[in-house]
Amino acid sequence: MPEQEVPERHASWLELFFDLIIVVAVAQLAHVLHPSPGHPIGLSDAGLFIVLYYAVWSVWTSFTLYANVAGERTRRQSMLIAMFGIAVMAAAIPEAAGDRARVFAIAYVACRVLATRTWSRTGTFLGAWPAAQYGAGLTPWLISIWVPAPGRYWLWGFGVAADIVISCLQSRDPEQKLAELRDEAHRQRVRASMRGRVPRRIVLPAGARLNIPHLGERLGLFVIIVLGEAVMQVVVAAGEIGWTPAFSVAALAGFGLLVCLWWLTLEYGAAAVPGFGGLQARITLPAHFAMTAGVAATAAGLGALAEHADGHLATAVRWTLCGGMTAYFLTSAVLGAAARAPLRWLLGWALPAVLVPVLLAVFGGGLAAWWIVVGLLAVAYWQVNYPTVMRRLGRPE
Repeated sequence: MPEQEVPERHASWLELFFDLIIVVAVAQLAHVLHPSPGHPIGLSDAGLFIVLYYAVWSVWTSFTLYANVAGERTRRQSMLIAMFGIAVMAAAIPEAAGDRARVFAIAYVACRVLATRTWSRTGTFLGAWPAAQYGAGLTPWLISIWVPAPGRYWLWGFGVAADIVISCLQSRDPEQKLAELRDEAHRQRVRASMRGRVPRRIVLPAGARLNIPHLGERLGLFVIIVLGEAVMQVVVAAGEIGWTPAFSVAALAGFGLLVCLWWLTLEYGAAAVPGFGGLQARITLPAHFAMTAGVAATAAGLGALAEHADGHLATAVRWTLCGGMTAYFLTSAVLGAAARAPLRWLLGWALPAVLVPVLLAVFGGGLAAWWIVVGLLAVAYWQVNYPTVMRRLGRPE
């Protein structure tokens, strides 16, 4: 089922209001990776961050895609209830590794069930990303409500993996899935008729039509929200510590890094792949999750870096900062490869952007903190200027 374009429209006031809760949720998520004297971060914190981030992102995606398809028929009540649900999830994030894990799971399950019920009213099937409609990985989350730690967190991770994998597999042949849904609806009609009932609510689903420009705008706005959290981390840190020369360099470089990421989003869209648009939603959406999660991790790293700009970064902070940028640039490189980008582009644009953050993470332990962020800025600046350099050299990008 190919994705079809419909008349262009922009985000509604309801959708923009809905995004406000994401601002809070992303801020809460950044603190999961923010170390403190009593809370050093490790691999378990990184895994928890990814799972919690996906939960928030998936609820936002489910209702964003619903509003994209429903258009003027979007149910305001459903969007506002979902917004409240994300607010509960956000409030539970600081204690999601403890007392409020059950609250987070209940709110997440409720939001995804609401999404399924809301989508059912449209009478359509979104083959581009079925996870928006159906909670393929919801069962482990539901079970986790009664399972203590650490088992509940393994269930969460399994649920996230199932959600992504099953949705990707179903989106490869959406026509088959749509045919199965229509056959099931037809059988329900027949059974209802044999029982002498009028099947008023049983409708044959149709293929949902995505508004591609609107979806691109919504995904880009989400990137801006995450970048805004990174800016806030630097600004808040600047207000709490002395402005040493090392901090000034780190803050300027961090702000420059965020400007470059903003520019890549503005110029090339949420995928940040120059000249290679038109990717299908089944590829773009999981890539959007990975890239924005990388930026959110970078936001947490910048906040911790600003507080220790004069000295060496703790290993966990260094890996958080560099790992976030690695995830961002690696995902962009994979998108470029999926779009059949030329080998010259992959080697000249994508490879350095992935390699440098990895090297800084592995061998940057002896560097002052501000050198780390300057190195990341250099990579992002190269990303921004690569097309211009290639044009000046008279070579295709």
